[in-house]
Amino acid sequence: MGCCGEDDDELIAPLLLANPNPNPNPNSSSSLAVLSPLNSNFSALLSADVLRSILERLSPADLARSACVCRLWRAVASERDVQERAFRAPWGVRCVVGCPSSSAFWRHNGIGRFAISHRLRRGDTVPGLALKYSVQAMDIRRLNNMMSDHGIYSRDRLLIPISKPDLLLDATCFIELDTYAKREAAVLYLEGGPDGKGGYLGRAITERGKRRILDSVKRSMQVDEGTAEYYLSISNGDPRAAILQFSEDLSWEQQRTTA
Repeated sequence: MGCCGEDDDELIAPLLLANPNPNPNPNSSSSLAVLSPLNSNFSALLSADVLRSILERLSPADLARSACVCRLWRAVASERDVQERAFRAPWGVRCVVGCPSSSAFWRHNGIGRFAISHRLRRGDTVPGLALKYSVQAMDIRRLNNMMSDHGIYSRDRLLIPISKPDLLLDATCFIELDTYAKREAAVLYLEGGPDGKGGYLGRAITERGKRRILDSVKRSMQVDEGTAEYYLSISNGDPRAAILQFSEDLSWEQQRTTA
């Protein structure tokens, strides 16, 4: 949001000037306004807030280029929130949890950066998983750094390539370094989070349903809304896990008080 309650679009619009070309071709893409130090109010871009509202709309590649302009641009373009927004925007991902080992992770947001975590069960085979997730068996082996299908027996889980980008819409992904696959990926859990617990607030739950869960947790814990939201967030939206975690924290605090 802009300062004084102004909308970001209202702040950005005056910065975009018409193409300085005196004879623009209306049928050419070059006639479109392009934001650059050459044809914009460059001094206005020295405001970190205005600059942030602009850079967060760029693709990761353009964001990396903007970091080469000056120190201020580099500082804003290197912010976690700005980089994460550019990374998840094309796929509609709601949130990315965790920090990558290198900031270079954010620069490539292709579908190959994402993967589904499948916990292996008795009877699972690579061809069977390929059929289940509508992917190629060869792609599963390549993603998991396996020379053959026998590598499945030494692992607890496999990373599955995402063939349907719609799965990422409004989803929460976790940045993880898989030691077997020897790769870092934004991992999507279809059945619970990394701790194996299910029941988190998924996109299938309506806003009314979320409100009912929040109100129920508030009543159960006898706390304010902010506290209830916090414990739901750290428990991936699982009401039972949220209440259990709150009870454990409360017991620990009482023990310290009486000690």
